[in-house]
Amino acid sequence: MRIVFYALTVTIAASVTWALSVVILRLSHRYRLYPKIRSRDVHTRPTPRLGGVAMFLGSIVAIGVAWFIPPLRSAFGETWQVPTILIAALLIVIMGVVDDLWDLNWMTKLAGQFIVAGIVAFGGTQITALPIGESVLVSPVQSLMLTVFVIVLVMNAVNFVDGLDGLVAGVAIIANGTFFVYTYLQQSANNLSYFNLAALLSAVLIGICLGFLPVNFHPAKLFMGDAGALLVGLLMAVSAINVTGYINPGSIGAVVGHSILLDAYIPILLPFAILVIPLLDFGLAVLRRLRAGKSPFSADRKHLHHRLLDMGHSHLHAVLIFYAWTLVASVGLLMFLFVKWWWAAAFIGVGLIVTSAFTLAPLSRRKQAEAHAQRTEVADAAPGENLAMLDPLDAAAVTQSGPEGVDR
Repeated sequence: MRIVFYALTVTIAASVTWALSVVILRLSHRYRLYPKIRSRDVHTRPTPRLGGVAMFLGSIVAIGVAWFIPPLRSAFGETWQVPTILIAALLIVIMGVVDDLWDLNWMTKLAGQFIVAGIVAFGGTQITALPIGESVLVSPVQSLMLTVFVIVLVMNAVNFVDGLDGLVAGVAIIANGTFFVYTYLQQSANNLSYFNLAALLSAVLIGICLGFLPVNFHPAKLFMGDAGALLVGLLMAVSAINVTGYINPGSIGAVVGHSILLDAYIPILLPFAILVIPLLDFGLAVLRRLRAGKSPFSADRKHLHHRLLDMGHSHLHAVLIFYAWTLVASVGLLMFLFVKWWWAAAFIGVGLIVTSAFTLAPLSRRKQAEAHAQRTEVADAAPGENLAMLDPLDAAAVTQSGPEGVDR
């Protein structure tokens, strides 16, 4: 019956978010609350970006209802932790809305993110210990710095990958669904309350993403914008931090019937696994821009989702590939707690092979088309064209391009 209360939280968050998303969509079109299309954007028509407001309000309503449900109220504790998280969420959404409408410079946005992360940390959400073996304690200063760094990192990672319809919402549902299972499992393993803040925030996050996805899936009618992406990143980081501080990793393996060395590292590895795509995209973007002598937060059109589209994937296929990579990484790592290690390793191995095959499929089709063109008779060329020394693909390039080979 305990899971019913979390299901109720998900339902409330999803319902409120969906209803408010429809209202915000209509208001945005009525008052033209959407920016112009940028050169790096994938969409081709102006689309409102205030979906993050609906997601924030949906999370507020769900958390507010949870306060009045006695079992869920125990997740709030007696500290200022929840109020400071909500204040931080409000500030990051306000900053995101301003950026979505008028474009803030990267230094202002980064400064705002550090302020928000600092508010969360001072409110009591901190990484006080790393769950490795018997747990490694960190000093108060290290705890504060590490917490702020992790929150800012996760917020930016999620925001960086937000470039395709339904991408962040779907990835967050998969990732936080996995994380919720883990938090629920560790509650039993460590004799803790089944109702804690990490599980509650995961349920709320799943709910607001489920409610937003119908208006955000391809072709999207409404974007979550920076407000929504930063909010998702903030809640994911806070949920993960709330788990890592009080887990006894060794006990989890015992509950599920086995104990392996990896159990001790899963509390650290799982947050990275569920964010494998955003973190990879963030890392590559920073390195790419630093090598070019640019700011690591400058915008470009070379993110992973852009590269998938350039490879030949459709919009929908690119999003589904991101879903698949997230599913393999997060579920595969979680399986180490449920089954023998070789089954989990086999799932990850097979999953990586299958997802890699689908990811690289357009390249294979391109090579097949190229091989077919190589076998095409040059005699089919139009009279008067000197194509004797040209490959048919080169001939096509000449006829479809200007004199310098630049597309018209």
